[in-house]
Amino acid sequence: MSIWFGAVIYTGGLGIGQTFDWVVAAIIADDGFHAEILIFTLLLGSGVALIWRLGGAIAIQEIASKRLETRRKVGIVAWLLGMALFFDDYANTAIIGNTMRETSDRVNISREKLSYIVDSTAAPVATIGISGWVAFQLSMINEAFSNIETGAGVQTPDVFTVYLQSIPYNAYAILAIVMVGVIVVTQRDYGEMLTAERRAWETGKVNDDDADPLQEVEGHLSDPITDRPMLRTFLLPIVVLIAVTIGSALRTGYDGQPVIESLLAGEFATFVETATTIAGNGSWTTALVWGSFAMVSTAFGIGIVYGLFTADEGIDAILEGFELMLTAVTILILAWSISTVADALGTGAYVATLVEGTIPVALFPVAVFITATFISLTMGSSWATMSLLTPVAISVAFDLTGGFGLAPVTVGAVFSGAIFGDHTSPISDTTVLSSTFTGADLVDHVRTQAYYATTVATVVVVCYLLYGFFAVPPLVFLPIGVVLLVGLVYGLSEFDANRRGIDVGTVRRDVDPTGQDADSEHGTAPEGTD
Repeated sequence: MSIWFGAVIYTGGLGIGQTFDWVVAAIIADDGFHAEILIFTLLLGSGVALIWRLGGAIAIQEIASKRLETRRKVGIVAWLLGMALFFDDYANTAIIGNTMRETSDRVNISREKLSYIVDSTAAPVATIGISGWVAFQLSMINEAFSNIETGAGVQTPDVFTVYLQSIPYNAYAILAIVMVGVIVVTQRDYGEMLTAERRAWETGKVNDDDADPLQEVEGHLSDPITDRPMLRTFLLPIVVLIAVTIGSALRTGYDGQPVIESLLAGEFATFVETATTIAGNGSWTTALVWGSFAMVSTAFGIGIVYGLFTADEGIDAILEGFELMLTAVTILILAWSISTVADALGTGAYVATLVEGTIPVALFPVAVFITATFISLTMGSSWATMSLLTPVAISVAFDLTGGFGLAPVTVGAVFSGAIFGDHTSPISDTTVLSSTFTGADLVDHVRTQAYYATTVATVVVVCYLLYGFFAVPPLVFLPIGVVLLVGLVYGLSEFDANRRGIDVGTVRRDVDPTGQDADSEHGTAPEGTD
């Protein structure tokens, strides 16, 4: 008894007991939000394992080899898919990562590049589309407004209207999506990504020799069925996942709103607001669990109906899928635990108060963006950053101006900084999942993506300075930002290649599966061309 009592005192004195409390709190936080993400991740791993076992990856590879014959085309398709799957960032990374991995490997695109494409479209698209992010963002704006005591003659604006007005000011999300398009279309790289792409191009190694991918399907799962590869074994489970997820989310968010009636009546603005409210109120994490379970059930049913495997073999594949995702699940739990610790220590609130009363109005958007970046980088959660900073930032903006005129740009700057910090943080859940589903090394993904994310962030700061000092509206500073991005990509890629003594023509060649240049008849790309 004395030994047990002493052990309790000893571990408590070291803070181990508190550590486990934080870990448990991180898993059950937000009414089970994190627990549902873990279930979704494990089920999705089982779905991937079943599709692999059924030969779905082989079937999609055979189809893609006939149509996606160049690196540029593969990159563009991955980018477009990232924008199309706007309803959830987790599902976005999972579906596109698993869909495009084999195809990108075939044309020697590095796993780091694929992870970048997936990660830099997932959260940016979700934050400005109809998704679960919208409800969260609306709730944060509403909380901020409810905490502000307005004087006579000052009317609190509509929350949804402020959210819509903030979208153009969410410059990082918009320009990050544009940046991916510029990179995949021009085939220009710099920094660590240039190293990764050159390695993949010259040696065929999509991962570095020292890489430790979070998910490597080939090494963890049973051999796929190769005698009867059918496209339906890949597409049908994915379609079911998307359909059930969206349908379930809309069903949980619907509460008798007259969405169809407003559309038929020609009230488009009302229809958009109602549809966004329904999507925003939906329980997207619960819907993802249902969708992933439906995906597993569908793939399992296909295997049984077509006689591709026995029930025991199907169950073995499901368990292999669970094992496949254990590393990602572990990192997610640890990342959430760190966020819980930072929250308990008041890290976000402390950092937010540092700028209060010390920043002029013209620099305020930049200050909010940098503050949000730091919080998100250290906590590894864009949502935690939004929840901590949005109410404080809007309150400070109100005190600076005596009104809500800065509210849209403040909200946009918070969201921008939260996503930028998320993209450069190795403990971010979306960063972890992006590298997981593309089979990339987590550290390699963060290191290579950081160059491009920082480039976008630099342009965002310029945009906010144009707004703050010269009142340049988004309709003007966003096109300027796009031009700056294109110029920086061309300039930095040329500078980095020349600095290393690399023939840029051999790095940017666009090739087909046979190894011949798609744009060059004789297999040699001219200097500076694609």
